[in-house]
Amino acid sequence: MKKIIIVGGVAGGATAAARLRRLDESAQIILFERGEYISFANCGLPYYIGDVIENRDALLVQTVEGMSRRFRLDIRNFSQVERINTQEKTVVVRHLQTGRVYEEPYDALILSPGASPIKPPIPGLDSAKNVFTLRNIPDTDAIKAFLEEAKPREAVVVGGGFIGIEMAENLVSRGIRVTLVEMADQVMAPFDFEMAQILHAHLIEKGVRLILGDGVQEFQNQGKTILLSSGTSLSSDLTVLSIGIRPENQLAKTAGLALGSRGHILVNEYLETSVSDIYAVGDAIETKGLVYQEPSSIALASPANRQARIVADRICGIPSRYPGVLGTSVAKVFDLTASSTGYSEKRLKQMGRSDIRSIHIHPLSHAGYYPGAAPLDLKLIFEAPGGKILGAQIIGTSGVEKRVDVIATAISAGMTVFQLQDLELAYAPPFSSAKDPVNMAGYVASNLLTGLAEAVSVSEIDHIVEQGGFLLDVRTAGEFALGSIPGARHLPLDELRDRLSELPKDQTIYVTCQVGLRGYLACRILKQQGFSCVNVDGGYRSYSQLKLDIRQKQLPPVKGLACTDHPDVLKQSGNSSDSKDSAGEEASPPLCGSTSSAGPGTSPRKQIDARGLQCPGPIAKVFQELNCADFGDTVEVLATDPGFSRDISAWCQKMGYTLLELSQTERVTKAVIEKTSDTKFSACCPSSASQPLLSRDGKKATMVVFSGDLDKAIASFIIATGAASMGKEVTMFFTFWGLNILRDPAIHVSKSGMARLFGWMMPKGADKLHISKMNLAGMGTSMIKRIMKQKQVDSLRQLMQRAKEMGVTFVACSMSMDIMGIRREELLPDVEVAGVASYLAEAEEGNLNLFI
Repeated sequence: MKKIIIVGGVAGGATAAARLRRLDESAQIILFERGEYISFANCGLPYYIGDVIENRDALLVQTVEGMSRRFRLDIRNFSQVERINTQEKTVVVRHLQTGRVYEEPYDALILSPGASPIKPPIPGLDSAKNVFTLRNIPDTDAIKAFLEEAKPREAVVVGGGFIGIEMAENLVSRGIRVTLVEMADQVMAPFDFEMAQILHAHLIEKGVRLILGDGVQEFQNQGKTILLSSGTSLSSDLTVLSIGIRPENQLAKTAGLALGSRGHILVNEYLETSVSDIYAVGDAIETKGLVYQEPSSIALASPANRQARIVADRICGIPSRYPGVLGTSVAKVFDLTASSTGYSEKRLKQMGRSDIRSIHIHPLSHAGYYPGAAPLDLKLIFEAPGGKILGAQIIGTSGVEKRVDVIATAISAGMTVFQLQDLELAYAPPFSSAKDPVNMAGYVASNLLTGLAEAVSVSEIDHIVEQGGFLLDVRTAGEFALGSIPGARHLPLDELRDRLSELPKDQTIYVTCQVGLRGYLACRILKQQGFSCVNVDGGYRSYSQLKLDIRQKQLPPVKGLACTDHPDVLKQSGNSSDSKDSAGEEASPPLCGSTSSAGPGTSPRKQIDARGLQCPGPIAKVFQELNCADFGDTVEVLATDPGFSRDISAWCQKMGYTLLELSQTERVTKAVIEKTSDTKFSACCPSSASQPLLSRDGKKATMVVFSGDLDKAIASFIIATGAASMGKEVTMFFTFWGLNILRDPAIHVSKSGMARLFGWMMPKGADKLHISKMNLAGMGTSMIKRIMKQKQVDSLRQLMQRAKEMGVTFVACSMSMDIMGIRREELLPDVEVAGVASYLAEAEEGNLNLFI
């Protein structure tokens, strides 16, 4: 009968014991654990502290009694193995409760000692009464008890790894103000810096004070004051140290087992140590990387479980081997899911690899026309020129981990990016797109390697422009106006073919868009016309993510009008039949919303339900409501748009309003805003006739609407509404074919000659416009309108009504009216008629002028 001793429980030891029993019913299996608990969900500890997991017993995966009975094991907890006699093949054990010391012989020994939190010799740490680490159940109980008894208001988390991030989130969920201090320049070391910046922005958005590139120098006042290396002083009622772990190697060291450079137990592909019949698994070991077989040590539960299973196989004669570690991981960071697999770009550079490339894409999590689609930020790393996949990092709100799992499988199989594009993956609109994000990553990477496209990193583009490089932004005018890479020239993609003569042929043209897709399309056009062209990888979205300055108190304004290359922009406000008017048409929302009492002795709080609206819908509704409100009134807003929390913060700052509360539950953002500026825009809110029209901080926006195409008209009014919601005084100047948008279909005017012919040929009003591409004798237009209705996107007439309510001025060009034979009486009410001089006067006062 074989006798097997296991030192340590949890993921490695307990898994090995269970597998051994399944393989060998006759073996004598003894498991020593120095603590009370042999198998617990250490990954769930932060969530128990945050009351997400309410039942403490749920953390106990197996108890001593239950596991002993089920698997017929000899489990001895509170027992510490103090020495291994490798020659005699015995271990020396001390029972911690009784002090009894004895020897136990073994045929095979499995070491699963794990790792312990690093507690550096920081001055004042020993006398601090409020500093904790988190590694096991007793640590959890201590923190939980402190929270209940001391009721801390401020907490400092030192370290931005998995535990640090999860602790920050769960302390915030308990209503505690959290400061997170990280000595490196980023949180979450497995991610590259530009991807970590996405997490930095989200942490700040959720109220976490983030301090990077700084460390703890001293604890003062029994831990209530923390002095950082920079000289910054922090007050703290509770401090959690999560600055890393070190392997529990003392037992292995005294036994003479070979250790790695960082103190981990060295093992081979069979998990054997340097001493025969002694195996090691889990956080304490150093194994090999899966692809390049470099030394690697990763403290994750999944590898520990697999290693334990392989060791059990080997002891029982099954020829299993451990191919190496990949480091696939996933973490919840408030509302985001952050997942990675394989090598990061910085890790590969540290290894001296120069044959690597990476791409960034920002696809939607599932089909854009199905509700709830949200962008994914995906980075794929691969070899050049062969295309072997080396790593991936994805951040988003849904569908993240399944894409990482697919790529992890591809790496394990030695696949290339060319094979990635050919994977047949599950598709249905609620779950994915016909071209899954994984396929899209394969397409983009393959285009680079085959020479169909060239790309430059967003980290390089500023230097290129400073050196005289030509940067072309092919987004729409509205997107460009809301933010661009410094030095970029603007030329919309749809005008590119007609304006090639404006571009230089004697230098490389660097092209950017929002996420990289339109940039690629532009490069394909330019290359086939003889231009040298390079696409900016990831577009302006990647650039703005990289350039985030965490030292700013507020995030840079993200207006949201150009958050994606996808067409889902503005949802209707009404979701039920109650929102229809007497004619059966869906009515525009009322100018001012409902009110509810905030409680006895308080002023009424107006309520705005903007759930289901996409940007700029929520901001537009808030603007309407607060413009009607009195000084000191408050509104409560509920929104599901993923960018709303950042938008509303920037908007309140711009408008001079006070953001009293910003919270989020179940992906619904709640904002409470107090009107602390008494400015009203009379064009938007009914008031006395004598009230003057006030200029919005002297900032005006003008738009020339030349086109009479339906899609361009929709874009015009969306941009106008967004600009008005940001406090701009917007004038839309309609000329030539754009005049047809303003024609009233209910008005019939008698004409003759060319005016009559023009009137018969031109569309009469917003409902008669056609789309600019793929009209197909009206079938394309009908399909677009049907899709818009199914997706609850406002019709053009509803967008026009919303713009009017926001105070947007419609002006018809008198000269164009005369040429086109259009008379004043056939235009919609409230349309002004003016000449070019009036438009130029408005444009002169503005800081935004668009031509559509």
